[in-house]
Amino acid sequence: MGARSSSFLGKGFGVRTESSSPGLFGAQKIQVAAHPTSALPANLFVDLAKKVKPGVVNISTTKLVKGGGRVFRHFSPFREKDPSRDFFGEDFFDRFFGDNPQKDQVQRSLGSGFIVDKEGYIITNNHVIEGASEIRVRLSTEKEFEAEVVGRDPKTDLALIKIKSWSELPVLDLGDSDKLEIGEWVMAIGNPFGLSQTVTVGIVSAKGRVIGSGPYDDFIQTDASINPGNSGGPLFNLQGEVMGINTAIVDRGQGIGFAIPINTAKEVVIQLKKKGKVTRGGIGVYVQKMTPDLAKSFGLEDNKGALVADVIPGGAAETGGVKRGDIILRFDGKGIHEMNELPRMVAATPVGKEVEIEVLREGKPLKLNLKVGELKDEAAPAAAEKAKLELGMSVQEITPEIARQLRLGDLQGVVVGQVEAGSVADEAGIQRGDVIREINGQAIRKLSDYQGFLAKLKKDELVRLLVRRGDRNLYLTLRAAKPQ
Repeated sequence: MGARSSSFLGKGFGVRTESSSPGLFGAQKIQVAAHPTSALPANLFVDLAKKVKPGVVNISTTKLVKGGGRVFRHFSPFREKDPSRDFFGEDFFDRFFGDNPQKDQVQRSLGSGFIVDKEGYIITNNHVIEGASEIRVRLSTEKEFEAEVVGRDPKTDLALIKIKSWSELPVLDLGDSDKLEIGEWVMAIGNPFGLSQTVTVGIVSAKGRVIGSGPYDDFIQTDASINPGNSGGPLFNLQGEVMGINTAIVDRGQGIGFAIPINTAKEVVIQLKKKGKVTRGGIGVYVQKMTPDLAKSFGLEDNKGALVADVIPGGAAETGGVKRGDIILRFDGKGIHEMNELPRMVAATPVGKEVEIEVLREGKPLKLNLKVGELKDEAAPAAAEKAKLELGMSVQEITPEIARQLRLGDLQGVVVGQVEAGSVADEAGIQRGDVIREINGQAIRKLSDYQGFLAKLKKDELVRLLVRRGDRNLYLTLRAAKPQ
């Protein structure tokens, strides 16, 4: 906020370098004028809370969680020495493949949201409403409504829902999160632990945080108290404008919460309202962070830019001449200071737009022209569902991240994500995390190979699998029970 909050802070706040006494080692000291106790109006937060609370809602959801198989149901000679599970634990597999519950469960969750349109549109987090069979919204007046999902965007963890109300709804103003300053006062309102309309205050601790939650991380960090149930609720500045959507906390940390910048949400929500989904630009590259050591190996003095680790065949980058080892320094006229900026820039670029990029190749600058394509979602979810139906297990392509985490190197195949209890896969001893390398002697290099096998599968056919479990190979057999 900076100058925008000066009327609240009063005069006399500032930094001056004049000093009669030297600092440590004789350096000139920076003196900060002390705040008079009357700088903040006594009722500032009281008035702010009264103004914005009516636009904040509580969200409760109900979902039915289907049962799945047990990971270690059957004896395995390698069970005790499985390094992937010993090292990574089951949380790693849950992260990529979801939970694997034993029986159907009714799950109820609480979250928050806020009204952005008089027609009843409400912004919240995707994880608050994902998979819900019923979504209920309660206003500050205690009125309750059933809500419908307009659209979801898992990549940014944002969702747009809608309620129908015959009375006029209070709408919150959306600010400009690019103007938010570190050290600025903010207020969070939400439904932590079911305690509705809870108000907490703090400051902006940092901006542009990358916490590993997705490809477009750009979080506001705050020390305003945020707890489970605050998810989806607004983070306000002192003018009562929404500057962020409270989203994440550090499990073992105190005073560390994260919010999605409202400017990110604006772009997403507009698309969700129009078409229920988000279309993003894509150029077909895998990039990685430029570390100081990598920069040194390329003969560079700094580690700015995004290092191209791989180029997807047939993509815009390959067509435009991008090569593995290129360092992308600028995209469509904008400089790239660190790797995470590039995915956000590309995603926000309209599909079909021609852009110029600047790369460094073998120490020499080079300009290339690309036509931005559409970022496609992976086909793994649909294929995994098909596999689960036919063999009682779900599988996924080995992504670079999975390969890195499981230390698979260049191993080819498909990874088992879930095993359904009592299925033929379960009875055969297949386990979560197994890598299927061969079926009936035929190599399985990618997901399409596995799908091709499924298409030819006959009922009661005996199938021989070669799987990699930990650091060893293992043959297993199963008899297919394909639905008719």
